[in-house]
Amino acid sequence: MILVSIIEDHDYYRLSLVKMLESDSRFKVMGVYASAELAFDDLLQNPPDIAIVDIMLKEMSGIQLIKALKNSILHTQFLMCTSYQDSENVFNALRAGALGYIVKDASSADIQNAIVELYNGGAPMSPYIARKVINLMHQKPEADLNLLSNREQEVLVLLSKGLLYKEISDTLSISLNTVKNHLKNIYKKLHVQNKVEAVNRYKLRS
Repeated sequence: MILVSIIEDHDYYRLSLVKMLESDSRFKVMGVYASAELAFDDLLQNPPDIAIVDIMLKEMSGIQLIKALKNSILHTQFLMCTSYQDSENVFNALRAGALGYIVKDASSADIQNAIVELYNGGAPMSPYIARKVINLMHQKPEADLNLLSNREQEVLVLLSKGLLYKEISDTLSISLNTVKNHLKNIYKKLHVQNKVEAVNRYKLRS
C-alpha cells in the first residue's frame, strides 16, 4: 500500500483527490492539508511515500515546501499536481526536488498511475511537461552562460531580479541603448527569442 499525503489549497480539488485515492485499495491517505504551513510539521513527523503538492498555496509555495523538506524526509517523493505549465515553474519544481509533475486536468487514472510510477522509481510527467524537459535536453550545448561577457551577465542577473531596462541602465550607469544592445547579444548567444526565455535559461543554468 502506498502512503500518500495531499497539500492542496483548493477545497473542491483537494476533496476530489481524497475521494479518488480512497476508492483505490493501493493507496492510503495519511494527511490532507490546505497549506504548506499546516503540512510541514506533520510531514516531518509522519513522512508519506508520496506527497502530492500544488505549487501556488496561500503563503509558502509548494516549491518552497519541497526545498525545506527534501533533505529531512528522504524517503518521501514529491509529485507536483498543479495548473501551472510554464517553464519557470516546471523547472523550479524539478530543481527543488520534485520527481513528478502532472497537471490538474489529468484524469483520475492518470494521477493514480503517476503515483504508482513514482513509487516504483519512475518520473511521471504530463506529456506537455515531458516535452518541455526534453526540449531543454536538446538545446544546443554552446548556449551557455559562459559565452556571455561580464557585463552581459550583469545585465541578465538584474533582468532575472525583475528590474526594468531603465532600472538596469541606472544601476550599471550605462545608457538605455547600451542595455538593449547587451540584451540583443544575450538573446543571440543563448539562442532565445525574448527576455522571459533568457531569464529562464539563466535560472536553469545558475
